[in-house]
Amino acid sequence: MASRRFPPWLVKRLPSPSRSHEVKALMRNKHLHTVCEEARCPNLFECFSRNTATFMIGGDVCTRTCGYCAVTKGAPEPLDTREPLHVAEAANHLGLEHVVVTMVNRDDLPDGAAGHVVATIEAIRELLPRTTVEVLVSDFMGDFVAVERVVRAGPDVFNHNIETVRRLFKSTRPNGDYERSLRVIGMAREIDPEMVTKSGVMVGMGETEEDVFSLMDDLREERVDCQIMTIGQYLSPRKKAIPVREYIHPDVYARYRLAGEARGFAHVFAGPFVRSSYNAEEALHASRGLGEGKLQGDPEARAFMTADGSGRNVPAPSRHLISLPVS
Repeated sequence: MASRRFPPWLVKRLPSPSRSHEVKALMRNKHLHTVCEEARCPNLFECFSRNTATFMIGGDVCTRTCGYCAVTKGAPEPLDTREPLHVAEAANHLGLEHVVVTMVNRDDLPDGAAGHVVATIEAIRELLPRTTVEVLVSDFMGDFVAVERVVRAGPDVFNHNIETVRRLFKSTRPNGDYERSLRVIGMAREIDPEMVTKSGVMVGMGETEEDVFSLMDDLREERVDCQIMTIGQYLSPRKKAIPVREYIHPDVYARYRLAGEARGFAHVFAGPFVRSSYNAEEALHASRGLGEGKLQGDPEARAFMTADGSGRNVPAPSRHLISLPVS
């Protein structure tokens, strides 16, 4: 097991907490949850201080028991039908240009809460018609109809995180299925060949570089055709969670970026602090062929071009963004 002492590339300077308190207050006022808080994301204070957040819809209780996740497990409450509107209102209040919507797994519902995701997309489109929308969804237990409902609602990005490599999948995600997750990503492209698809993975859980390269190959198979990949350091959120086996060196993330680009991903974001919805708008622009100019000109996006891809010490952007997630 890795030492509790973090290596230097995992030490992050925190910004002033004053602006982050304003975002937290808005979320509580709207009765909303953020994956930033529920999953104990290391970028929380940085993102909140920039008026960005990753919202988690469907409540704050997940029906699955993944060993890496800090989100509460158990029997969820009924869906809050006001939540989609509240998400849209929060995004409107913050003046967001890109909204990422995630969710807890809701295996207790016949559609896995796909309809709730659709209602949230529609509410955002109603209030913010020019805002781009990214959904980070569950695997919906492989239900093609549920995936189709979400895709037909027209998000700009369809994201489903595979989370770990094939060899570690069953021990890490006992209620999931590696092949099912690949199928779900592929379904989105089958339903809409123009859909931008995305997936993320955590490293430092005991995988080898060869495991990650194999995962990249699986994501780039013709039947899956994933365009964007994010790779970030796993950090154990609590004592009983899966332990960190290794703190991955920045040089390894550089190799992953090169390997992913060589395999045809439109963009690979890899670094210690990279998370699936962190700087999500830059990934969307990159996948649409707008990335090079944006990465050259935007100091926020240029953070991903540093040696560690960490996004540390990034100036506040001139506009506001918001993200809303799922595992």
